[in-house]
Amino acid sequence: MVVALGLGGFAGLSVSDAGACPVLILPLFNKFTPLPEGSLRERLLKLASRTEFRARSIQVMDGSKRSRHSNAFFTGFGGFRKIVLFDTLVEQLGNRNSRRYWPTRSAISKKAHPQNAHHVRRGFISGFYMVAALAKQEWFYRGFGFEPGNLAVALLLFGLLFSLVTFWFSPIAHWWSRRYEYQADDFAAQAMNEANSLINALRKLNEKNLSNLTPHRIYSAFYYSHPTLLERNRRYTCAILSL
Repeated sequence: MVVALGLGGFAGLSVSDAGACPVLILPLFNKFTPLPEGSLRERLLKLASRTEFRARSIQVMDGSKRSRHSNAFFTGFGGFRKIVLFDTLVEQLGNRNSRRYWPTRSAISKKAHPQNAHHVRRGFISGFYMVAALAKQEWFYRGFGFEPGNLAVALLLFGLLFSLVTFWFSPIAHWWSRRYEYQADDFAAQAMNEANSLINALRKLNEKNLSNLTPHRIYSAFYYSHPTLLERNRRYTCAILSL
């Protein structure tokens, strides 16, 4: 019963998130304006067409009202799918570098996002199975001073303990995420037919975002889902020198 309810709720949440989020939810917190006609819009649309990434529109989000962090993403599906650029990204990178940065987001949407969604689904299913199993164990309740048999208590305890347990597996999850980021970088380099522009865009992005270039390996393993700039720079510098 717990698993069935969880899967039904997760399926409903996934559909509503993909469909309603870009239309109803995001505009409540941010202002979206169409990217003005010009070279950046034309180049992005051509690049999207060349990489077989179909989007209804390209919009600019006022991310600067919260922070200087710059990014780009896509949201929605079908007729609601759109490319979103942070206004900080356009301002900090300019037209050419913004166009260079977008192929990595496109690649992630085509390569990493379907795989990540698959792993997220598996994680949710596993989580609901664990809740269902723990809800039947008396020691689980009594260990925290509760009487057995209360499903609400089992859900509460599982939620409180979940992050404590999964934290120790975060290096594996982050290694997997960095793997997809490298694939996205490779895709961007192939889409642009060279890697120098990607490296320059990433350097500019890290400069403006005040990123830490030399985090400790252990800290990076637990907290960094993306490769550092130096790791990316080293990878593509070696690739360029080997040509």
